[in-house]
Amino acid sequence: MATGWLRIVGNKKHILRFRAVNRDIFEAIRKGNKKIETRAATKRYRAIKDGDIIIFVCGDKKFKKRVKKVELFKSIDAILKKYKPETINPKNRTAADARKMWYSFPGYKEKIRKYSLVAVHLK
Repeated sequence: MATGWLRIVGNKKHILRFRAVNRDIFEAIRKGNKKIETRAATKRYRAIKDGDIIIFVCGDKKFKKRVKKVELFKSIDAILKKYKPETINPKNRTAADARKMWYSFPGYKEKIRKYSLVAVHLK
């Protein structure tokens, strides 16, 4: 093997879809203004690991980002103890804004309670 370079092998690709109503979040990630994407930590999203590739899709638009780090939080309160609301989403100014954002997604109040939250840090 040659020296001076590193070959990354075995990284998985994951697709994260955004509804048209959430195109602003999709665009904030694409532009690099939002570097942490959160999802309810269902089996699908718990499978995302450091170094994986995320393919973000909204309508007919898509782009890729590499995962820098993945963290699991038991609750909204737990994630907000570590991160300011605007770090999670530039539009959030308060914890109430962040909570309202998560609860606006279909079924998220129950999913977060059941599965926790996963925070995916993007490069």
